[in-house]
Amino acid sequence: MGLDLNPQYGQTELSQEEIEGLIPAYITTNAELNYFEQTNINEALLWLISQKPTTENIIELNFITRLHKKMYGDTWKWAGTFRTTDKNIGISRATIPIELKKLIDDAHFWVSNKVYEPAEIAIRVKHRIVSIHCFFNGNGRHSRLLADTIIQKGFGLPKFTWGAIAYTDHKSLRKAYLQALREADIGNIMSLLSFAMS
Repeated sequence: MGLDLNPQYGQTELSQEEIEGLIPAYITTNAELNYFEQTNINEALLWLISQKPTTENIIELNFITRLHKKMYGDTWKWAGTFRTTDKNIGISRATIPIELKKLIDDAHFWVSNKVYEPAEIAIRVKHRIVSIHCFFNGNGRHSRLLADTIIQKGFGLPKFTWGAIAYTDHKSLRKAYLQALREADIGNIMSLLSFAMS
């Protein structure tokens, strides 16, 4: 009996071959997968506590892929590797390395020249990387944790709340998050920044 995924609105759909990359064979439901992935992410959070990277070190290819591997490496065989298929979300798989390099270069420029405030830099990186959609799955959670790492480890400021103060239930929080992402897609990054700090 295999895993039968029912992706929610805004989530990446996995192919059968990608689903076969699941490491724990006993997982068959969304609830079991979510629980196991969260356990894996908790281990990544513990790993992050021991890390002392600079902002520039965080916004690097090695750290970006390593963070995804730490978050999902016990769950998926393909954790930390760029997707090799096109999805319903994100850019063409062929342009992932190019667009990620552009993002890294832009972000280093923003940091070095203090183009934006620290929180806005973190959110701009979050938005660009989730738009690229580097990985087969887990891109939203990865991009949020990357933004938290930039603001907390890179700039020494409190991590984002991601709507946890303003929204009391998961459904309205997710709706607000997706709406803020859509607004960022058309150039209104402040909507996503406000959500991240609400």
